[in-house]
Amino acid sequence: MPKPDRDTGLLVDALARRDVTAQVVAWDAPFDWSSCRLALIRSPWNYWRHLGAFLEWGEAVSQVTRLLNPLSVIQWNCEKTYLFELQNAGLPILPTVHFRAGEPPSVDRLFANEFSGELVIKPTIGAGSNGALRARKDDLAFLPHLEVLLSRSDALAQPYVPDVSANGEMSLIYFEGKYSHAIRKRPAEGDFRVQDQYGGTLHEHTPSPREMEIAEAAIAAVPETTLYGRVDLVYFEGQPAIMELEVIEPELFLRKSEKGVERFASALQSHLAQ
Repeated sequence: MPKPDRDTGLLVDALARRDVTAQVVAWDAPFDWSSCRLALIRSPWNYWRHLGAFLEWGEAVSQVTRLLNPLSVIQWNCEKTYLFELQNAGLPILPTVHFRAGEPPSVDRLFANEFSGELVIKPTIGAGSNGALRARKDDLAFLPHLEVLLSRSDALAQPYVPDVSANGEMSLIYFEGKYSHAIRKRPAEGDFRVQDQYGGTLHEHTPSPREMEIAEAAIAAVPETTLYGRVDLVYFEGQPAIMELEVIEPELFLRKSEKGVERFASALQSHLAQ
């Protein structure tokens, strides 16, 4: 991504204060992973462009040291179709239509769905809003974009959520399944993408009881225990709904929470002691 990793240096410093040595290494760089006691995934923000190679890397690393989050979690989370598993578990997600790669896109399915006048189309494999397109449902000019996505992978269509432009998206961060801190991400005026490379800004946020309830249930629904995780929520029809659950390489906004940095460092130290 065209942005720096602003969190990992803070974590390395916090670990050093605990006499834990940490080294930042690119996942696809030559490195002897058996030389470390633990390999922590933090910001391999190009993984989705090289998913096959990344999963092979995760398999190889898992054979010589401990990988966190675990490979099974990466495999489960690397496609956004995990949202349907959360929905089947009773958790609220945005209404979502799934288009499978290679199949002709059925516009009828979009019109049959109770979407608003606008929708967002995105690939199931991606990060940072790459490949996301906002369009009116009655403007079939979005079809070429959808067809391009389907030539590469599956794709999803979801209703555009006006509240994101007005109030942003909430991110709740968890370590060892326990709540740490939260942030509200607001998009630039006239945009719907909350990432800072598109002009998005970060703001303090205190989660409501309902937001906490949904986020905790989402973290608990991951097939294996996670060291870290982030639940992104938006308000749809007046109620919080899950936009994404990120347990591979989410930005954890440690620079906005000194206590969050210490919680993460403490969790890592306890794993090293196991």
